[in-house]
Amino acid sequence: KHKLPKKSKLRIVQDHWLRAMLRPQWKLQACVEVDSDTEAVANQGFKLGCISCKMRGEVPATAAVNWYFKASDDDEFSHLYSYEDLIGDVIDPRFYERLDWNGSKQTKDLQDGSIYILNVTYNDTGTYQCRFNRVLMYPNYEFQTNASKTIIINVVPRLTRGMASIFSEVMMYVSIIGLQFWLVVEMVYCYRKIAAAGEEALRESAAEYLAIASESKDNCAGVQVAE
Repeated sequence: KHKLPKKSKLRIVQDHWLRAMLRPQWKLQACVEVDSDTEAVANQGFKLGCISCKMRGEVPATAAVNWYFKASDDDEFSHLYSYEDLIGDVIDPRFYERLDWNGSKQTKDLQDGSIYILNVTYNDTGTYQCRFNRVLMYPNYEFQTNASKTIIINVVPRLTRGMASIFSEVMMYVSIIGLQFWLVVEMVYCYRKIAAAGEEALRESAAEYLAIASESKDNCAGVQVAE
């Protein structure tokens, strides 16, 4: 009986490529710390951003977020808002029914501690502090870390865009286009590499098949001569 050619290298490369693309690590969530906006418009909504990324993303953790506010005419900070165990609590009466959670959803492992102010007033001008209290849970012990961010908010009648904001937005789009171009180049390179490996594998398979056929033909000729 003729032996079937072994699995071609092209098929092997394709299988490895598919398995790599389906691995769980391709689903990792990225965390980037971005500064909050500092100019709010009166009578509109405003997001107070506060992001604190874990240094060890693979370690499970729990976190609580507390916000503090000091108005422009205040001397001390007052406790504004607390979020822990998926429950938010507005503490400062000046923000009752005007404040909502806008951070990480459906998880106790908080990395985004942002809040949203509804119907901003000029009295909301001042300094805000966001404080993260995080507990990293290792197999044999727990480690507590703290992080804080300070945001100075100015309330204006209408939004004005500075040159820094425009430049940041332009650079963001340039970065996105650059990353997409790099991804296309990588895909073309990988495709050409797989195609080259496939052609070589086909040549080897054809040579192996011809060798098997030639050997079988010689064996048949030998049998006829013997008869």
